[in-house]
Amino acid sequence: MKGKKIYIVGIGGIGLSALAQLFHHEGAMVSGSDRSESPTTKMLEAAGVTVLIGHSAAQVPQDASMLVYSDAVVEGSEGYAERVKAREFGIPELSYFEALGKVAEGKRVVAISGTNGKTTTTAMIAKILIDAGVDPTVVVGSIAADMKSNFRAGKSDVFVVEACEYKRHFLTFTPSILVITNIEFDHTDYFKDLQDIVSAFAESVERVEDAGDIVTNPHNPEIKKALGETQKRVVDYTQEEVPELLLPGEFNRENARAAKAAVHMVAPHVKDSLINDSLATFRGTWRRFEYKGIVPGGAALYDDYAHHPTAIEKTITAAKEKFPHKKIVVFFHPHLYSRTRDLFDDFARTLALADSVYILPVFAAREPHDPAVSNEALAEAINQKRGSAVAVKGMEETVEILRSLAHETVAFTMGAGDVYKAGEEALK
Repeated sequence: MKGKKIYIVGIGGIGLSALAQLFHHEGAMVSGSDRSESPTTKMLEAAGVTVLIGHSAAQVPQDASMLVYSDAVVEGSEGYAERVKAREFGIPELSYFEALGKVAEGKRVVAISGTNGKTTTTAMIAKILIDAGVDPTVVVGSIAADMKSNFRAGKSDVFVVEACEYKRHFLTFTPSILVITNIEFDHTDYFKDLQDIVSAFAESVERVEDAGDIVTNPHNPEIKKALGETQKRVVDYTQEEVPELLLPGEFNRENARAAKAAVHMVAPHVKDSLINDSLATFRGTWRRFEYKGIVPGGAALYDDYAHHPTAIEKTITAAKEKFPHKKIVVFFHPHLYSRTRDLFDDFARTLALADSVYILPVFAAREPHDPAVSNEALAEAINQKRGSAVAVKGMEETVEILRSLAHETVAFTMGAGDVYKAGEEALK
């Protein structure tokens, strides 16, 4: 990559910002655009990567060796003109996962997949291997507190990467070790049904090297279907014992079990005592049950990326376990019209578990506006399930309510959109 010019559309995305750092580390001249400033764009600028806020075709370097783009950069989106300009210049285009797959070629890939928990599990595996001196390269879908980044350059051939099932992206890898945390119906704008997702995971199992390992819960009915009659070694992570964690919730203990089992496969020489010490001091990742501070009214504020009904349920349950005498208030930002529509009843059921819920307008991301799916309808459905929900107009109203919450409350900004910004504003 040394001396090559790489331009990235959507460079602030959590995956693309890690890839930008990787290219920069390897000596490429990296620049890119995003629609707004964020913690990741600030991190990139601090690392010496050129970040342009706002999209414009005029920003694309004519002599770029490659243009890499986010899944959100499709026809009709803000950044699409930059892709069109690249074609005019004859610059090759690669999606994020196509580029990442090429980077991973020739390395010992540890790919972590699953509907929920893959980010935390990836960060846990990374921390253990770093603590053990294995020196891996790491690409994780969040800013890991222990690495202070979503990327780490290592000197060994071990490449730890979070592998997403959306659009079957994880099939760009040929992993030595594949971790599957769980399988549920999600990404409803792409997958037809649960069976379609299971078939994608079955394909990922086939992609594992012949002498490779699959670390998973083989008792899970959907995972069992995905494994099929594979002859590759299947490692049951549910048998692992893990120490007390800093992070709450049984789901995080499951993530820790998966991480421990994966490390046994990557580095069999690493002792359980070191693994347990590493897990016990794991500090989590950005936007995963992340403590943010105390709002003016006295309430404790946490932020969480949960955007699937199962993740929401587990996060609220963990919050109730951690704060048994507090009122749990959730500010939920639905992510995608398709996901909100297709998992609507499950969203209503799980959000009703909170003591109080405020629903923001749907974060459209890569989808056009759909008037048939609204935050008002979701709030009404939650109330019908004996929850307590109110639809809010947007960020300003969310900030006002957050600031007013008193000390008997623990508040969560929740979702895959930018609701975390309301929390940050409320803390000012």
